[in-house]
Amino acid sequence: MNHVLVVDDEAAIRAGLEASFARRGWRVKTAAGATEALACFQSDPCALVVTDMRMPDGDGLKVMQGVRAMAPHTAVILLTAYGNVPEAVTAMREGACDYLVKPISFEQLEEAARRVLDERRLPCLSEGGLVGSSRALGAVVERAKQVARSEVDILIEAESGTGKELLARLIHRASSRRARPFVAINCAAFPETLLESELFGHARGAFTGALAQKPGKFELAHGGTLVLDEIAEMPLNLQPKLLRVLQEREVDRLGETRPVAIDVRVIATTNRNLLELVGEGKFRADLYYRLNVVPLSIPPLRQRREDVPELIEYFAAKYASPHAPRLRLAPELMAWLMAYEWPGNVRELENLVRRMLVLSTGPVVGLEMLEGTALLSGSSRSANLEAGLSLEEAERELLKRTLVATGGNRTRAAEMMGISLRTVRNKIRQYGLPRKGAA
Repeated sequence: MNHVLVVDDEAAIRAGLEASFARRGWRVKTAAGATEALACFQSDPCALVVTDMRMPDGDGLKVMQGVRAMAPHTAVILLTAYGNVPEAVTAMREGACDYLVKPISFEQLEEAARRVLDERRLPCLSEGGLVGSSRALGAVVERAKQVARSEVDILIEAESGTGKELLARLIHRASSRRARPFVAINCAAFPETLLESELFGHARGAFTGALAQKPGKFELAHGGTLVLDEIAEMPLNLQPKLLRVLQEREVDRLGETRPVAIDVRVIATTNRNLLELVGEGKFRADLYYRLNVVPLSIPPLRQRREDVPELIEYFAAKYASPHAPRLRLAPELMAWLMAYEWPGNVRELENLVRRMLVLSTGPVVGLEMLEGTALLSGSSRSANLEAGLSLEEAERELLKRTLVATGGNRTRAAEMMGISLRTVRNKIRQYGLPRKGAA
């Protein structure tokens, strides 16, 4: 169950938000000001704080700073009745996950709340984001750090669940913009009529319901980095406007005629092949080539299977209860996971580890943990291990795949499969596998 602390000095707003969150299944605490909020959070920490910006005993920044001092990974959303651009930029720079202008519907607030919580749940990678010691992953990280030193826009094309936004965060932290805002927006999360306003902002009275001036994501990211997630889903009629912003480095708020200069690095991400979409007429060629200054791609997990054990250890440490015994996998389960294709990539593996931690009852987790899951039903097909193979044939194939994944390193293969180096050597001889590679 999601847990939220609502902070507002107006009793009616507190009560309304408390009732709305509770109806949607959230656990809710409320506070009437900054001092009460910090005391409440200290006694009962939560994953999300939604706070008003201006209150008699302190502003929302005070609440955010106090909360972050106690729990650095807590998400904070700031609400304000004033569309103040410098204030919004300061809030994002200080670490706010979002800055919303009142009045706002509860549906909009909850969508923002779920989005920022999902972002917080993404795995924190050991190198700015990506856990694993494979050569394929290491090459991407090094290229990303090299690109970070420049000011060029970047396109990241990779499958879902590989960590595209995490790679974007790595680039931001490795750049000269690291002390400035990091802002992300999912282009598929907004209807066409709202996306333009979210990106570029609007003036008061620009359209029905625009009761105050609102800065767009480009302005909020001024001096820093803006991630345009799922860029392939951006409507065609908005693409020329985005192209103009990238070329001119200025935005036109809806309802205003004077452009606003912006200094932003744009990182666009997608799980689709943009060049194919260009050929189909679904994405503008000029925008594609403007974004594709430096392309990056994260290899899917099936192409870096040697990272699977490290990822399992990482997620087990992240989600295990403080005094729980170390998660241990039976050799046959580890071998199965090493051979699996991982269509959901790292996110799928993360969810599996969480399942193991919740459901495991013995000291060692075996193949029975996969019963009833899509992973078990699809892994024979994905790993090209047909039903009816003898255990000896399956063992040979799994050992062969593990050796390929480790580049022939038998010691590493033994660690991954949970067996001794001597057993690996004996099995290599028994099955007539190539003996080349490090011991």
